Amino acid sequence: MSRRSYDQYCAAARALDAVGDRWTLLIVRELLAGPRRYTDLHADLPGVSTDVLASRLKDMEREGLSTRRKLPAPASAFVYELTARGRELLPVLTALAEWGAPALAERRPTDAVRAHWFAVPLARRLEGVAEGVVEVRLDEGVFHVRIGDGEPLYGDGPAPVAPDAVLAMDAAACLAVVDGELPAEKFLLPSRAHERADSDT
Repeated sequence: MSRRSYDQYCAAARALDAVGDRWTLLIVRELLAGPRRYTDLHADLPGVSTDVLASRLKDMEREGLSTRRKLPAPASAFVYELTARGRELLPVLTALAEWGAPALAERRPTDAVRAHWFAVPLARRLEGVAEGVVEVRLDEGVFHVRIGDGEPLYGDGPAPVAPDAVLAMDAAACLAVVDGELPAEKFLLPSRAHERADSDT
């Protein structure tokens, strides 16, 4: 049973029993990118204390949202990853991101930012624009999104394989694409341009 409960026979209340605590859905956001080590999670969740992060991860395991496993040697480190039930929260995060996007009109001086935080709201806008693996290059960093073949998923950093498409823009342009104010096609690199750029480095 959950440590805290609304004790209401209501689907929304039951869902909030599992994911309503502060930080839980943001941990899900991070784990949607794939298995993550505790130290990586802590680095990409600025503001969370180690005690709270550890507690939330234990709660998520108990609720069946995530699991913890040990990587084979030579890594021999533990990683956290979402279960199938945890991955079902992607549409919830997508809806929350779309609802919250207007609040990003002004970036506060205290706001941290990671490039891959744009992945969830951007993924839906990329549907119909490109298929396969799309690499997105922002000033703040690089992430990749897989479009088509089921629900879109994303990962931090460059695409592990040659991407099917590449977008290059800044954070402001990315938000404009998310809001529907600019077309994503405007930032697509020519099909061979990114390959030439990569070969020149």
